[in-house]
Amino acid sequence: MSGHSHWATIKRGKEAEDKKRAQIFSKLARVISIAAKKGGDPEMNPTLRIAMEQARKANMPSENVERAIKRGTGELQDEILEEFCFEAYGPAKSALIITGITSNKNRTLTEIKMLLSHNNAKLANEGSVKWQFENMGIIILETPEGINQDDLEMVIIEAGADDIKKRDGFLEIYTKPSDLENIKKTLENKKFNIESANLGWMAKEEIEINEKEKASVEKLFEALDDDEDVQDIYSNIKL
Repeated sequence: MSGHSHWATIKRGKEAEDKKRAQIFSKLARVISIAAKKGGDPEMNPTLRIAMEQARKANMPSENVERAIKRGTGELQDEILEEFCFEAYGPAKSALIITGITSNKNRTLTEIKMLLSHNNAKLANEGSVKWQFENMGIIILETPEGINQDDLEMVIIEAGADDIKKRDGFLEIYTKPSDLENIKKTLENKKFNIESANLGWMAKEEIEINEKEKASVEKLFEALDDDEDVQDIYSNIKL
């Protein structure tokens, strides 16, 4: 469930009903706005380019993308957005990192505390959880058909990846943060379908949990994923 929310948002984006799709568009717009603060030209701003590619894959309307860019560059006077990163302890003594974008950090903190409390989890002090994770580049790659799994993994490793984790229909590829853009380009040149590429967190060690505990964790992740401000959830739980 490391990177769970990230993976779940991608999957739901393809099957989402109108309400869920609108929520996904809202989250993507915030990512684009934050990225655009560093410059509104995607050719000169790889973070913005990646965010725009995610929006395109989710079929987000182009006018929404343009509005989000203008909000980030200051052309539109709108709410002021800031990023957050909260650390928490989840069910089964799991470690969690919750990241997102908000226009009101105090409001978001209160909401996250409530969601955690209702799902057998609690907020942790800054630094008490993060040491269990590494900051990494994370590429979500749709598992291609018609290619041997060992051959696929060899191609990814030769591209410079540090680690690969198999998910349901996807691969999570972990890279050094500085290698993210180059590895992404290498895989794109090989015509692989990349769903997203972002900086995130990978657990140094994963823990095993039972089926009952998994149900509790899934319930918590669903609640967090439904929060408008939450973008990604990372845990040290082994799938």
